[in-house]
Amino acid sequence: MIIRADKMRIRSLAKVTLAILLLAGLLSAQTKPATWAPTTDQVNSVYPASEALYLDLHRNPELSLHEQQTAAKLAERAKALGYEVTSGVGGTGVVAVLRNGAGPTVLYRTDMDALPVEEKTGLPYASRVTSKNDAGVTVAVMHACGHDIHMASWVGTAKLMADNRQQWHGTLVMIGQPAEEIVQGASAMLKDGLFTRFPKPVFAVAVHDDPGLPAGQVGYALGYAMAAADAVDITIFGRGGHGAQPQNTVDPIVIGARTVLALQTIVSRENNPLDPAVVTVGSFQGGTKGNIIPDEVKLQLTVRSYKAEVRKHLLASIERIAKAEALAGGAPREPLVKITPGANATYNDPELTKRLVATLRDTLGPSNVVEMPPKMGSEDFSEFGAAGVPATMFFVGAVEPAKFADAQKSGAVLPGLHSSLWAPDYEPTLKTAIRAETAMLVELLQK
Repeated sequence: MIIRADKMRIRSLAKVTLAILLLAGLLSAQTKPATWAPTTDQVNSVYPASEALYLDLHRNPELSLHEQQTAAKLAERAKALGYEVTSGVGGTGVVAVLRNGAGPTVLYRTDMDALPVEEKTGLPYASRVTSKNDAGVTVAVMHACGHDIHMASWVGTAKLMADNRQQWHGTLVMIGQPAEEIVQGASAMLKDGLFTRFPKPVFAVAVHDDPGLPAGQVGYALGYAMAAADAVDITIFGRGGHGAQPQNTVDPIVIGARTVLALQTIVSRENNPLDPAVVTVGSFQGGTKGNIIPDEVKLQLTVRSYKAEVRKHLLASIERIAKAEALAGGAPREPLVKITPGANATYNDPELTKRLVATLRDTLGPSNVVEMPPKMGSEDFSEFGAAGVPATMFFVGAVEPAKFADAQKSGAVLPGLHSSLWAPDYEPTLKTAIRAETAMLVELLQK
């Protein structure tokens, strides 16, 4: 009986010990320190310089491939922080490298170009800049997509990373990319040796301001986040003549109209409804007068997709339909179909994105990091992922929270990107972006 009691006591003690060990492990896991992130005071300390740069950039935008002064401002500030800076990469691109011992290499990108949009915000710092575009036409220029926000937060983040090297190790590559709006800058930088002349990253990260979130929040998408974009120009040929004698003509206006309608059946009848796709005819140009049937018309399309096989099918179907409608209309010759490939689909590496989502939730609070549906807009940040580097893009809210809440209640549509009225709530947007960017980079460059 004494032996049996001793065994029972031993078993009971073992159970208690096991429970203590499990509890200790649980507490240890719960109290594991989160990734270092800058404090509010640290973000506030770099904010004035970021704000000043934002206002300067907004007042002085430059078009794609013409970002000379913009690039110089980024390069000057990065050099002052101790980065190794190379300008003129891929045209006007900037590469700033900060080496901090052995460790991984991480790339962080900002875009730099503005849009040919006339600003109508009425803000005291609104752009009044005009410039000649590549066709020699004078156009108004505006940062209507938030690249000024991206650059200003890029500089604030670059400073916090330089000032807090004890929190990370490895190599940080901060790039200022030109020509995002015409989806040429990323590929131009890659062709100019971004991954061969400079340390090749193991991860690439970017942040974009977003009109679909209030300032203070950050959004993400797993997997496909933005679409591939292709441009298609179709010239349909006819035989012109008097509008009162259509029997003596081949009317390309009618062929073009039938083509526009037929193109809509690609998405509605040929594409799997579970695979997002868009075929939009944004321009139909033909004719000069109501009583003249023209010799030709021109259609301009944008085509959006995620999957490579869907992209291929859309483009092939557009060409097939254009030729078939021309044949059915008795056109004197086949239409000319010109396909101009644009950006690849932006694919957020799921494991990388999940890792950074956890970091952002620790940094900003779980309620301020939200999953978002993919967008049909496009971004040439996708080129870095297509070049074999796991990449992810996050979205930082840029709308004044009270305005956002009111719009959600009323159903009002607020100005969005590429609008002449786009005006981010810049202070909380910049501060959230700087804090989020720094935390993500430190997570990927862990000490």
